[in-house]
Amino acid sequence: MQKIVEAVVRNGDQRVPVGLVSIKQALEMPERGMLEFSHPAYEAGKTDIFVNRETLSKLM
Repeated sequence: MQKIVEAVVRNGDQRVPVGLVSIKQALEMPERGMLEFSHPAYEAGKTDIFVNRETLSKLM
Protein backbone atom coordinates (compact mmCIF):
# COMPACT_ATOMS: atom_id res chain seq x y z
CA MET A 1 0.00 0.00 0.00
CA GLN A 2 1.33 3.40 -0.99
CA LYS A 3 1.21 6.22 1.51
CA ILE A 4 -0.46 9.39 0.20
CA VAL A 5 0.55 12.91 1.23
CA GLU A 6 -0.85 16.34 0.40
CA ALA A 7 1.48 18.63 -1.54
CA VAL A 8 1.11 22.35 -0.81
CA VAL A 9 2.89 25.53 -1.83
CA ARG A 10 3.73 27.93 0.97
CA ASN A 11 2.50 31.46 0.15
CA GLY A 12 3.40 33.66 3.10
CA ASP A 13 1.43 32.36 6.07
CA GLN A 14 -0.93 30.35 3.86
CA ARG A 15 -0.64 26.93 2.26
CA VAL A 16 -2.15 26.49 -1.20
CA PRO A 17 -3.05 22.83 -1.95
CA VAL A 18 -1.47 21.37 -5.09
CA GLY A 19 -2.79 17.82 -4.83
CA LEU A 20 -2.59 14.41 -3.24
CA VAL A 21 0.40 12.33 -4.32
CA SER A 22 2.33 9.26 -3.24
CA ILE A 23 5.54 9.85 -1.29
CA LYS A 24 7.52 8.68 -4.34
CA GLN A 25 5.74 11.24 -6.54
CA ALA A 26 6.26 13.95 -3.91
CA LEU A 27 10.00 13.35 -3.88
CA GLU A 28 10.10 13.45 -7.70
CA MET A 29 8.32 16.83 -7.91
CA PRO A 30 10.40 19.75 -9.22
CA GLU A 31 12.19 21.70 -6.52
CA ARG A 32 10.50 24.99 -7.41
CA GLY A 33 8.73 27.22 -4.96
CA MET A 34 8.14 26.46 -1.32
CA LEU A 35 6.70 22.94 -1.55
CA GLU A 36 5.72 21.20 1.65
CA PHE A 37 4.07 17.86 2.24
CA SER A 38 1.67 16.61 4.89
CA HIS A 39 3.32 14.36 7.44
CA PRO A 40 2.76 10.77 6.23
CA ALA A 41 1.75 9.59 9.71
CA TYR A 42 -1.44 11.66 9.47
CA GLU A 43 -4.35 11.72 7.03
CA ALA A 44 -3.53 13.65 3.86
CA GLY A 45 -5.79 16.62 3.29
CA LYS A 46 -6.90 16.74 6.93
CA THR A 47 -3.72 17.38 8.94
CA ASP A 48 -2.01 20.69 9.50
CA ILE A 49 1.38 19.06 10.15
CA PHE A 50 3.68 19.57 7.15
CA VAL A 51 7.30 18.70 6.43
CA ASN A 52 9.80 19.68 3.76
CA ARG A 53 11.19 17.34 1.08
CA GLU A 54 14.32 16.48 3.09
CA THR A 55 12.32 15.42 6.16
CA LEU A 56 9.85 13.51 3.99
CA SER A 57 12.67 11.48 2.40
CA LYS A 58 13.99 10.58 5.87
CA LEU A 59 10.55 9.34 6.92
CA MET A 60 10.38 6.81 4.10
